[in-house]
Amino acid sequence: MENLKKDLLAEIPDFRELGHKFKNKEISSLEFKGTSGGRGVYAQRGGEQFMIRLRIPSGIMDLEQLKLVYRLAKEQGLEKIHLTTRQAIQLHDLSIDGVCDVMEEALNNDMYTRGAGGNFPRNVSISPLSGVDVEEEFDVTPYAMAVNEHFMKKITTYKLPRKLKVSFSSSKKDSGNSSIADLGFLAMKKDGKELFKVYLAGGLGKNGAKAIEFDELTDTKDVLYHVEAMTNLFIAEGDYENKNKARIRYIVARMGEDAFKECYRKHLAEVIEKDSLDLNIEKKIYNKAGIKVELNDSRINSQKQEGLYSMYFHPINGQLSLETLKLILDKIETAEDVEIRLSMSEGMYIRNLNGDEAKELLDLTKNLGGETKLEQSIACIGVPTCQIGIAESQSTLDEILAYFKKQNFTKDVLPAIHISGCNNSCGTHQIGILGFAGKKKRVNDVSEEAFELHIGGRKGNDDTTLGKICGDILRADVPKFLYELALAIDKSNLGYKDFIVNNDEELNYIINKYLV
Repeated sequence: MENLKKDLLAEIPDFRELGHKFKNKEISSLEFKGTSGGRGVYAQRGGEQFMIRLRIPSGIMDLEQLKLVYRLAKEQGLEKIHLTTRQAIQLHDLSIDGVCDVMEEALNNDMYTRGAGGNFPRNVSISPLSGVDVEEEFDVTPYAMAVNEHFMKKITTYKLPRKLKVSFSSSKKDSGNSSIADLGFLAMKKDGKELFKVYLAGGLGKNGAKAIEFDELTDTKDVLYHVEAMTNLFIAEGDYENKNKARIRYIVARMGEDAFKECYRKHLAEVIEKDSLDLNIEKKIYNKAGIKVELNDSRINSQKQEGLYSMYFHPINGQLSLETLKLILDKIETAEDVEIRLSMSEGMYIRNLNGDEAKELLDLTKNLGGETKLEQSIACIGVPTCQIGIAESQSTLDEILAYFKKQNFTKDVLPAIHISGCNNSCGTHQIGILGFAGKKKRVNDVSEEAFELHIGGRKGNDDTTLGKICGDILRADVPKFLYELALAIDKSNLGYKDFIVNNDEELNYIINKYLV
């Protein structure tokens, strides 16, 4: 990786010059994006400021890496960092020189941005509690990290039609999103042997689709053969002409499922015949001494290692202030063998805490982030930052929470909602049990900001389903709609999931009141 680092560092002066040309309007936005995306950099709306995405392999960090992110943000005069829905970290509102300085300093500390955007293999996602989850089949961490390393060794060589997403999940809960990935691996055990169920050609966004289940379980050592097979299939069959139909799921739509699986088998057989990619994995042994305590809080997860705990922290809107981050860093500085895992929900887990450490950290962070499920909602960055966003997803979530506070409604009855600023599903609204996608709606000859309502999305437990589209609600009415829904659920004495199944008539009545 040292040669890769040298090559990437050598590219920065030319990229800096390109960025200034874009700022000076000497090149177009499209020309800039053609280069910048692959470096994890995007111009924000207006073209004056920029975002850089730090590629955190499977969201796994140690204390020193988290300190580095804090320092990079602090040196750029930022007040916050953004945790994403794919276990990465974004720094927003930077100058082009700030972007290049961050890129250089990150590279010098073995943190990469190449392939964090553009038509490249993206960050490999993983169940954030893998290795410590009491319900998991086995720890998938080392397999995900092996794929990350495999991609990064040749990250500058890829010429894909569009992005490629690989995911690993350690249990049927599918918290790594394997059942909606281009290539997903779900941990299973059969006759005591660790195996993977393989998923193919899933994805969210326009014409989203859950993945196809491959007919055969695979040995854990064979993961990289599948990665190469899917990559080769994508290169051979993907659409290089029409970006809007370039994702792998469109190949399935064109071929049909059976023909696609047969094509995949062909590529898999070819890779197995010509390459030597067997994995020889060493798994982490957790031997920290635990301290068992009673902690009845939804943000605390008991680990399968006795007396050890993981604490979830969810900054509102995924926007983690540097002030709060510094408090967390100072508190975990002396904790032995602490781990940080970014989640798929704009939050982070602090793992491997003994009971005393977990209690202290829980007390420290109380009310600094989301405590209820609603406060732990997901909202993509949206307008006014994103160039292609349609709606203000983050401001909308702020408005929802402010409305509930104004009504003095604090009961934890609504689920975490998923808000995307457009149909690209960066807020994963399609798999949210309650999701919203931003759009413009013409009402009384006036163009209004609205959200398309999605109900009943879910993943995992062999039941992955994209949510049902129910219609459009004006942005101004979304808080009122959710408040009325919360009152009805509270009155019913049912949980949200049971309410939408058993009280569909009342649910539809409330929805129809707000549709435009």
